[in-house]
Amino acid sequence: MLRGISGGQRKRVTTGEMLVGPAKALFMDEISTGLDSSTTYQIVNSLRQTIHILGGTAVISLLQPAPETYNLFDDIILLSDGQVVYQGPRENVLEFFEFMGFRCPGRKGVADFLQEVTSKKDQEQYWYRGDRPYRFVPVKQFADAFRSFHVGKSIENELKVPFDRTRSHPAALATSKFGVSRMELLKATIDRELLLMKRNAFMYIFKAVNLTLMAFIVMTTFFRTNMRRNVEYGTIYLGALFFALDTIMFNGFAELAMTVMKLPVFFKQRDLLFFPAWAYTIPSWILQIPITFVEVGVYVFTTYYVIGFDPSASRFFKQYLLLLAINQMSSSLFRFIAGIGRDMVVSHTFGPLSLLAFAALGGFILARPDIKKWWIWGYWISPLSYAQNAISTNEFLGPSWNQIVSGTNETIGVTVLKNRGIFTEAKWYWIGLGAMVGYTLLFNLLYTLALSVLSPLTDAHPSMSEEELKEKHANLTGKALDGHKEKNSRKQELELSHISDRNSGISGVDSSDSRKRLVLPFTPLSLTFNDTKYSVDMPEAMKAQGVTEDRLLLLKGVSGSFRPGVLTALMGVSGAGKTTLMDVLAGRKTGGYIEGEITVSGYPKKQETFARISGYCEQNDIHSPHVTIYESLVFSAWLRLPAEVDSERRKMFIEEIMDLVELTSLRGALVGLPGVNGLSTEQRKRLTIAVELVANPSIIFMDEPTSGLDARAAAIVMRTVRNTVNTGRTVVCTIHQPSIDIFEAFDELFLMKRGGEEIYVGPVGQNSANLIEYFEEIEGISKIKDGYNPATWMLEVSSSAQEEMLGIDFAEVYRQSELYQRNKELIKELSMPPPGSRDLNFPTQYSRSFVTQCLACLWKQKLSYWRNPSYTAVRLLFTIVIALMFGTMFWDLGIEDHRIYSMPWDQCMLQYYTSECKILVLFNQLSWWSEQSFTGKEQLACIQLFHMHLDRLLSNFRTYWFRL
Repeated sequence: MLRGISGGQRKRVTTGEMLVGPAKALFMDEISTGLDSSTTYQIVNSLRQTIHILGGTAVISLLQPAPETYNLFDDIILLSDGQVVYQGPRENVLEFFEFMGFRCPGRKGVADFLQEVTSKKDQEQYWYRGDRPYRFVPVKQFADAFRSFHVGKSIENELKVPFDRTRSHPAALATSKFGVSRMELLKATIDRELLLMKRNAFMYIFKAVNLTLMAFIVMTTFFRTNMRRNVEYGTIYLGALFFALDTIMFNGFAELAMTVMKLPVFFKQRDLLFFPAWAYTIPSWILQIPITFVEVGVYVFTTYYVIGFDPSASRFFKQYLLLLAINQMSSSLFRFIAGIGRDMVVSHTFGPLSLLAFAALGGFILARPDIKKWWIWGYWISPLSYAQNAISTNEFLGPSWNQIVSGTNETIGVTVLKNRGIFTEAKWYWIGLGAMVGYTLLFNLLYTLALSVLSPLTDAHPSMSEEELKEKHANLTGKALDGHKEKNSRKQELELSHISDRNSGISGVDSSDSRKRLVLPFTPLSLTFNDTKYSVDMPEAMKAQGVTEDRLLLLKGVSGSFRPGVLTALMGVSGAGKTTLMDVLAGRKTGGYIEGEITVSGYPKKQETFARISGYCEQNDIHSPHVTIYESLVFSAWLRLPAEVDSERRKMFIEEIMDLVELTSLRGALVGLPGVNGLSTEQRKRLTIAVELVANPSIIFMDEPTSGLDARAAAIVMRTVRNTVNTGRTVVCTIHQPSIDIFEAFDELFLMKRGGEEIYVGPVGQNSANLIEYFEEIEGISKIKDGYNPATWMLEVSSSAQEEMLGIDFAEVYRQSELYQRNKELIKELSMPPPGSRDLNFPTQYSRSFVTQCLACLWKQKLSYWRNPSYTAVRLLFTIVIALMFGTMFWDLGIEDHRIYSMPWDQCMLQYYTSECKILVLFNQLSWWSEQSFTGKEQLACIQLFHMHLDRLLSNFRTYWFRL
């Protein structure tokens, strides 16, 4: 993945992209995911002011909005299971639910309350009518009651009155489809394409280097001192010409993947009327022409005279011009296939097929007279047939091939052409060149039409278990579940009802009991870091702006400690360096420069041993999609637990971990693809944690475990995290926008500001008392309001704007505080090895032997292949199609003996063609696996490869066992 802005900053770019236009009606879906609560508040506040001043309309969906962000909205629409439970002024929403018998607690965010009050598992805790027994109120009853509520009646009465058209605003009717003229649209897309080409210069350089390498191979293989001008060697010259066509045409294959990768952005912007399809396709075609001159020039200028083609300058430049046209035709063809296919699998299936078909029917691998009558139509539509005729006549009708063949009245050049069934008239060069130009125009036109008409492929068909369907039905109708499931629901309901109780909800498991319950013991370890710095080489763009330093400092000497049984939150505004610090401590930074002291229970950290006792929960929840939850845990435990743990104890430990993270009931569920099928986001988060826990680590890092979840799902995940901490492990989490309940579930806070400096490291305290006291003691800091989220408040009062307004540096304030001195003493204490302890040491790099690694990988890949029949079907179909093409094209080739020159060459080319088919089949298989990760909004590399690299980082196995 390319380096760039953080996830939160990327989210803001998406929002800003919509706001800079003239749109007055804004529909925004989860714009706060990945943002800290302070930034979310600022963005929503800006939107509120814009809407109020300019008279626009905005509908925004949010996950886990903080109370102060929630209070910015004028109206609230509460949806549950597809029904509108409430729609109207924000001030009346609590009144409606009190009318229904439910009241929001004092330290509970209203948004969190609204998300939970319609849930069967959470509803009872908010019932406040002591004179009546609680009875579950289904969604349908809420919706019906709202229609009789005074707000619902008011809306219904308003909708009954026909709209008065005299009140219509002129801006509601647009007079033009696009914001600017056609020329301005074209200029804008050309400027962007130029910028993208400049930023993607490596790819074009790589293609040019690849052509240079191929040219070197060709010119040394067909070196002219080893070839003479006669009929026999003429066939070899013909082979050199065909190889030039094949190489130049294959050079355009890169357009396939590049085009598919850019299509999601195109479809989004096309549907939002940024520009029409033609304004997008014309720059991608025209701006490639100068690059084509360079790429083809590298090949032709290097090989032409070294091989010994006709020395006439006119024929040299005619070959150069023809290959330019072929390169443009090839690029246009693959762009068109990408535009039709619209995803990697489809495009990389039809792309190689078309290339193979054009090559086989191009008149060289199989001569035109030998093409079967049922395939001759393919010869006349193949671009390579016209290119082969053009490049061959240009060469063999030249002066160097004018010698008369003895016993005939034909020249050597004409004889060579006739032997291969190639036309002998000079006009075929111009016919071929015209065909290339025509095909280029045709493919670009079809590409434009495809992008104008077609929509992006969507494959979002989330699966839902039978239990989930029954529960949803019960929530809609109020019909009770069966007894067993009702008991389970009741149990989970009671657990969730105490989510904010530090002694019975999130942290309700006594640590000593948890440690006794686990089959496998572990050694609690602390992690300290003192004056840790991380820097990277200064980007060239910043140097161009006048920055003179050689390095860009991302972490500026941060210090802290993480201890067993203590849950630490790592927080800060977007771009503060939270994930960077976590990656440095976890040893996941492969580049840059790390300075400072990092110790594990008093001993210097060594990455090769630290990887064995630590776990890292990715934010993106990377899992193999075709295995179950239990199988995912078995694979992780198999490779990461030491060989001394026998199979029975390993299975018992896996069962305990599944119970700890509440996945036992889902043990047989397939993981699936995010946003398409399988587990929900919250279940994937818990599986990510479980995969790390079965390795029995002492230290666990979690990168935003609650990101992208609503309040209820986040509470479930946080209960899992708290259960993990209560086993005595050291757990560190980065977190965005926590609710009051979730924020106060943390024991300690490590707060960073933008620039990579810590500004508070210490306990959160009961009801955030310690944190609030520390900041309120700073002169100029405003007191926290009643009901305000402490997490949002601390980010607001410690922002860069507040620093500038107060004229202070919060990092310096922290360094001058008593808290800083206590932390330094704690770091010093934990940096000394405890008496009788030993440094981490393992006899081998990996937990398991080579044979075990191989068996585990074979077992997992067997399951993945068996449960993915579509992948096998594509491979089989691709092979059958190629085999049928092969058999019908080369029918009876081996028994025909009447062709003097064509026969041996066809056998040679058949072997070459077979090899090329194998390469393209393998390439198609790779593209299929790559496609498995093209899900939802994220386009990542292959899931299987990502999972392999993740396991490699955790020292699970050698990568060649995965490849095997």
